[in-house]
Amino acid sequence: MSTERLTSLEICAGAGGLALGLEQAGFEPQLLLENRPVACTTLTANRPNWPVLQHDLIDFDPVHHKQVYDVDLLSAGLPRVQAAATVHRTRGSDIELELLKAAVMLVHGVRPRALLIENVPALVTKDEYAPIRDFVEQELHHLEYRFEWFVINAMDHGVPQDRKQGVLVALAGDAMAAFKQPAPLLGETITVGDALRESMASRGWPQADEWAAQANRVAPTLVGGSWERGGADLGPTGSKRIWAKMGVNGGTVANEVPGPEFRWDPAETDPRKMVRLTVRQAALLQGFPADWTFAGRKTASYRQVGNASPPAVGKALGTAIRDALNAG
Repeated sequence: MSTERLTSLEICAGAGGLALGLEQAGFEPQLLLENRPVACTTLTANRPNWPVLQHDLIDFDPVHHKQVYDVDLLSAGLPRVQAAATVHRTRGSDIELELLKAAVMLVHGVRPRALLIENVPALVTKDEYAPIRDFVEQELHHLEYRFEWFVINAMDHGVPQDRKQGVLVALAGDAMAAFKQPAPLLGETITVGDALRESMASRGWPQADEWAAQANRVAPTLVGGSWERGGADLGPTGSKRIWAKMGVNGGTVANEVPGPEFRWDPAETDPRKMVRLTVRQAALLQGFPADWTFAGRKTASYRQVGNASPPAVGKALGTAIRDALNAG
C-alpha cells in the first residue's frame, strides 16, 4: 500500500469509529461533520488534530469549506433508516432518510473520487428500500459514478460481534473496475469471553475466567437506541436472550466491572443476578482501542458506542477503496 495519505470528508461522524478505521487505512480527514455536541467532544478529545465542525448535515454548504472540494473520499456512517421509508416522504417525516439523501446530494458539491455510505443491511437487501436505492443510483449515474451495494459483517474482520452493515461504495470514472470487497479475515472468530476476560478480572473478580468460558460466542449487534428516550441497554428482546445465555444482563449497563464480592451462578436466570457490561466493555466489543474515551454521562456515552461503526470495518472498507483509487 502506498504511504501517501489520501484526503476525506466525514459526515455524521459520531464517536469516530468509521473515521478511526479510515485513518488506519491511510485517509486524512479535512473535515468531520457532526451535529451532537457530546460526540464532537468525543472526537476532539481523542484526536485534537482532527478538524471537527458541529453542524447539521442538511444545512451544510461546502462552498464555505473549500478544503473539502475534490477530496479522495466522502464517507458517511449515517443514522439508521427506518424500514418503511420511501423517497417520497416530506421533510421532517423521516430525518434518517433526509440525511441519506443529503449525503448523496453532497456529492454534487464536493465531487469526491469515492463515496462510502454505511447503514442497515436491509438498505441493500430488502424490497421496501428499492425507492431509496433507485434515488441514489439515479444521482450517481448522473454524476458518472459507478457503484456497488453489499453487506459486510464485523465479525469477519476481527470484531467480536455479529454486526451486519449495509454498504454503498461509489467511485468516479472507471475506478470501480479495480474495487474488490473486503475479504473475511482468516482465523478463529473472537468471542465475547476472549474480548472481555481481562476487563472482567480488572477489579479482582475471581470468576472472570469461568464467566469468559461461558461467553464463548460473538455478541449480538449492539444497538445505541434512541437519543430522545430510554436508558442504556444492549438491544432488543432477542439480543437480551442471547446475552442471558452468556450470563449477561442485557437490559442495563453497569458503572463498573464486578469486584471480588460479586458472586455469579452460571445457571442463574434472574437478570438482576447476572453480569452487567460497562460502556467501556461495549466499546471493546465494537473494536475501539482501550484508550478511546467517550464524552458525556453513561447513557450518552453508550449511545455513541452502540451507534458507532466498528473501526476495523472502516479500515477494511477504506483499504479496499484506497487500493482501487491507487490502481486507477
